[in-house]
Amino acid sequence: MNVKLSILDQSPIEDGGAEIALRDTVKLAQKAEQLGYYRFWVSEHHNSDLVAGSAPEVLVSYLLARTNTIRIGSGGVMLQHYSPYKVAETFNVLAALAPGRVDLGVGKGPGGLPNSTEALQQGDSTLSFEEKLQGLNRFISNELREENERTELRAVPAVKRPADLFLLGASGASAQLAAESKLSYVFAHFFNSGDSLLIDAITEYRTHWNGDFPPTFILALSVVVAETDEVAQSLIKSMEVVKIHFANGKSLTFTSREHAEQFVQQSKEECTISVQEANILYGSKETIRKKLFDIQETYNPDEIMIVTPVANFEKRLESIVLLKEAFSDITVQN
Repeated sequence: MNVKLSILDQSPIEDGGAEIALRDTVKLAQKAEQLGYYRFWVSEHHNSDLVAGSAPEVLVSYLLARTNTIRIGSGGVMLQHYSPYKVAETFNVLAALAPGRVDLGVGKGPGGLPNSTEALQQGDSTLSFEEKLQGLNRFISNELREENERTELRAVPAVKRPADLFLLGASGASAQLAAESKLSYVFAHFFNSGDSLLIDAITEYRTHWNGDFPPTFILALSVVVAETDEVAQSLIKSMEVVKIHFANGKSLTFTSREHAEQFVQQSKEECTISVQEANILYGSKETIRKKLFDIQETYNPDEIMIVTPVANFEKRLESIVLLKEAFSDITVQN
C-alpha cells in the first residue's frame, strides 16, 4: 500500500520569537526535502503571538530559493482578503521562478481575528468567496473567453506550468465546491475531528467531480511521532480545539481559548464557544505507521499531509524524521 506524505508547517513561535520560528520552518523544509517528503506547505495567520506565518507568498518564495526539488506551497492563502488577480500574478511569478514546484492552496477562513480581517479587507470588493475562487481559477489557468480574447485581462507573467491550485476546507460543502470547480481538495481533519464530516467530504468530492483528469483528495492530519507512545502523549498534553459557533451554523476553529475569546469580543455576530480534545494522532513510529495505514485503507486519500502541532523545533524535526522512517520501505513515485 502506498502512502504519499507531505507536510504543512505553521511556524509556531516559541521562546526565540518570530525570527527563529521562520528560520526553523526553513530548516524543516530543507529536512523534508532531504527525507523525500512530496510537498511542504506553510499557513497564513494574522495578528497572532503563537504563529509567525502571516504572508505565505513571501515565505513560499524564500523556501523555493532554499530548496531544490520538493514542491512548496501555501496551506493556504486566505482568499477572502485578496484580489484573485493579484494572487494569480504573485503565484505566476513564483511559478516562473521555480517551474513545476509551486502549489497554491486557498482557504475560506479569516486566518485571524475580526480586527485583522477588517484591516485586510479595507477597500475590498463585495465578491463572494465562490466568485473569487472562480476568478482565481480562471486567471491561474489562463482561460480566455472567446468573444473577448484580444482584450481579456490576463495574469502575467505567462507561465508554461502555472501553480497547481487546491481548495482547503473541512466540510462537504467545500468538497463539493472543489469538485464542481475541478480543483484538488484538502480536507483539514485536524480542524473537524468527526469521521462523519470526513466521509461526507470524500463522498461529495468524488460524487461531484467532473474534471478531465483524476481528482486529488488530500487528507490533512495532526500527527506527533516520538520514540515511544508515552513520550508522544506527553508532547500533546493539554492540547485542545476551541470552536466558535455562529447562529447561521458556520463555525471557526482555534487552538487557543484566549484567541477564541478575543474573537468573540471583537465579533459583531452572536456566537458561542465550545472546547473539545484536539484531534491528534500520536505515538511511536510503529504505532503511527499502523494508524496511518488504517486511515489509508479506510478512506483511500491520494495523499496525507502532516501537521505537527508542537512548538519546540527539535521535537517537531524528530517527529518528521521518525515518521519518514516508519515508511522507509515504501517508495512513492512523485
